[in-house]
Amino acid sequence: MYTINIQFEEKGLEPISLQNIAPGDSLLEILLDNEIELHHNCGGVCACSTCHLYVQGGEENLAELTDREEDFIDRAVNPRINSRLGCQCVLQDGEGVISVLLPDQTQFLGE
Repeated sequence: MYTINIQFEEKGLEPISLQNIAPGDSLLEILLDNEIELHHNCGGVCACSTCHLYVQGGEENLAELTDREEDFIDRAVNPRINSRLGCQCVLQDGEGVISVLLPDQTQFLGE
């Protein structure tokens, strides 16, 4: 089981910790299931960059970065060395702590 610690760039949002998260789902699915907004224009199939987030810890517990994902990260707003797409960050078998920072979701207007 995993603990997922979430921080937000968006002003006014306090950090959240999700406990007892089972492996197998993506960070995008987990966030949405817990009513945490993370845009996903393509529906979570690695065809855009709107579910972009920053993995600040526990990357070893996630599926490896693919060339396709890396291509879309290059198109994201403010990509960094620790950028990932939430739809591609599938929790692997195991347990641990994963820490993520969600970019300000207000940058995606009109959705």
